[in-house]
Amino acid sequence: MHAFDIHTHIGRLLYGLPYNQPEDLIAFLDQHQIDQAAVMAVENSGEVDFYVTTEQVLAACARYPDRLLPFCNYDPRHRYPDQFNPRPILEEYARRGCKGFGEVLADVPIDHPGLQAIYAVCGDLGLPVLFHGDHWLCRDEPGAPRLEKILQTFPETVFIGHATRFWAEIGSGVTPEQFASYPAGPVLPGGPTERLLSQYANLYGDLSAGSGFNALTRDPAFGLEFLARHQGQLLMGTDCLKPGQAAPIVEFLRTAAIPEAARENILWKNAARLLHLEAHTP
Repeated sequence: MHAFDIHTHIGRLLYGLPYNQPEDLIAFLDQHQIDQAAVMAVENSGEVDFYVTTEQVLAACARYPDRLLPFCNYDPRHRYPDQFNPRPILEEYARRGCKGFGEVLADVPIDHPGLQAIYAVCGDLGLPVLFHGDHWLCRDEPGAPRLEKILQTFPETVFIGHATRFWAEIGSGVTPEQFASYPAGPVLPGGPTERLLSQYANLYGDLSAGSGFNALTRDPAFGLEFLARHQGQLLMGTDCLKPGQAAPIVEFLRTAAIPEAARENILWKNAARLLHLEAHTP
């Protein structure tokens, strides 16, 4: 069955951590029988020690154009605030083949003015925005009021949520102290992430990393129901950072007791539609 990975990395990001060369990422995709992957550019200082620029990602993806698709990035704090204009730069990246924007790892609120300027341009260009939401990066209050505000303000922009805060709030009753953790046990109904997925067609969920896998497996019955319920807005991803990284989400989605149509949507059809890949899908 076809599979598309919405969230991978190449290049050195963390001191002391082995990192993917492009050929390592291809080997990872082959191992897990993944046809294609989106490769994140990282140009924000939050969480990482080193940058992997859009130029580096474009060069890596050019080596494997049938397998790797570039995402672009641009820090919302570039230059003086009154001179910040991401439009010409993002237009150039889109012309050069970038299919999305991210990963956003900026240590600012998710509705930061610079990010809002980026969201507006991405909506115009059809570039989905993949953001990392935790206790500090793209931060928000319990209940995700800032995220809801941007979903309302930029209805033409697709947002792809990822990381600990976004997936912790799959259930209700989450405290700020849990925004950087993997909550355990039954998922309480009424979680902000599920509510926003239900109410806003421009929000998608990136199931990568431990946060996505934990959200689906901490309460197994809920996880399967969640996959079926939101099958049109969920994306398989691994957040592969290094050679030999485990990817339990791939086997989980391939074998989960969900309708086959839901499985296909999550594994590849949603990504193909979002990134306009229908003509190129294997």
